[in-house]
Amino acid sequence: MRQCFARCVSMLQETTNGTGPDRGSSGIGQSAAFFARSGPDVYAPTLQVVAYVFVKPAEDFAPTVRRLEVKKVQITQFGEPEDVAECVECSEVGAPAADEVAFDVLAFPINPADIAFCRGGYRLKPGIPATPGAESVGRVTAVGEAVTGVKPGNLVINLDRENWAQQRRVKADRVVALPRDTDVLQAAMIRINPPTAMLLLSDFVTDFGPKDWIIQNASNSAVGKLIAQFARERNLHTINVVRRDSAFEELFHDGADACVVDGPDLASSVAAITKSAPIRLGIDAVAGSAAARIASCVADGGTVCTYGAMSGENVTIPAPELIFRGIEFKGFILGRFLERRSRAEIAQIYSQIAERVRDGGIVTPVNRIYAIDDIKDALAHAQRGGRGGKILVAPHGLKALSYA
Repeated sequence: MRQCFARCVSMLQETTNGTGPDRGSSGIGQSAAFFARSGPDVYAPTLQVVAYVFVKPAEDFAPTVRRLEVKKVQITQFGEPEDVAECVECSEVGAPAADEVAFDVLAFPINPADIAFCRGGYRLKPGIPATPGAESVGRVTAVGEAVTGVKPGNLVINLDRENWAQQRRVKADRVVALPRDTDVLQAAMIRINPPTAMLLLSDFVTDFGPKDWIIQNASNSAVGKLIAQFARERNLHTINVVRRDSAFEELFHDGADACVVDGPDLASSVAAITKSAPIRLGIDAVAGSAAARIASCVADGGTVCTYGAMSGENVTIPAPELIFRGIEFKGFILGRFLERRSRAEIAQIYSQIAERVRDGGIVTPVNRIYAIDDIKDALAHAQRGGRGGKILVAPHGLKALSYA
C-alpha cells in the first residue's frame, strides 16, 4: 500500500510539472492538472484526495472510486461551529434496502442554518452526537430492488439532513434526480435558496399585478438576490433594503429596481421611491425591529413574511400594525411549505430550478472549496463577511467534482 501510494504521489508530481508520460490522460493526470490549475487558494490536495485517484470512471457511470475510509462531520456538543465540528471516521452506509438509495456526497455548502445548528440555535436540536448539513449533491451508487425513480449514476439532491458526510443512504422518495449535465457545484446549492425565493413570491400574494412593488431586507443575501431576479422575471418591482449603500452597485447589477439603507426613516424613503404606490408584500430575513420597519412600508391589509432571524432577536410587531392597519405577519420555512405539495409538485419545482441552473439563469458565486478534513477552517471562513461567494466542501476531493 505504501509503495502504491508513493507511486501515486510521484505520478501526481510528474503530471503536474509535465515530466511524466502521457500527461492528463489518466485519472491521476487529470486530477493533477486540475489541482495545478486551481491553485492553493481554491483547494489544497491532501493525502485523502491523492489516495482516491486510482480508477478512471466509466463513461456512463462515474462514482467516486473505492475509498480507504469513510468520513463525516460530527458535533458532540453545541458551540462555535469551528470549535465543536470534527471530521471523524465512520462505517460505510451499507447496501440500500428495497426502498432506499445510497449515494456518494460530491459537495455541500455551509449555510447560515448550518451555523445555527452547530450552535444549538436552530429549530431542530437533535441528540448529540449529530451530523449537520441541510443540503448536498450526490451521485447514486446503489438503489434498492423496489426503486424505480432513480438509478446508479444519477446526480441527486437529498431532501433530508445530515449531509456533511462522504456517503448517505436515504429513502428513495427523499432524493430528486437532476439532469445529467447540471453543474455539480451549483447543484449543491439548489435545495434551499432557489425554492425559498420562488415560494416566498408565490405562496403569500397570489394575485400580483404587473409592476406591483414588493420590499425585502437582507437583499444582498443569496435568497435576497434570487428574490429580486425572480420578481423581475414576473414583472414585479423590488425595493431592496440593506445595511450599507456599498451594496447598491452589486444589487443593481443583479437586477434590483431600487435600493435603500435600513433605518428609522425607511417608510418615508420607500414612499419617495415608489411615489406612494402600495406595497402588498414585505419579506423579512432579519427579524427584531427590522421586521417592524418592513411592516411600516407595507400597505394596509398587506403581508409581512419572516423567513429568517439574522439579528438573533424575536420579531417585533407594533400593535397598531395589527389592529388598525390589518397587516398580516406570517412565517416561512421551506420544509413546511414543501410538505403541503405532492411528490410530483416538488419534483416539478426542482426540475424548473435545475433547468435554470443548467441554462445559466441561476448562478451562485463560490468563494472556495475545502476538503472535509478541513471542516474547521471551512466553518471559520463561512462566518467571515465580504466573501463574495459561498463556501463549499468536497467530501471526495476535487477529482470527484471534475468527473461528475
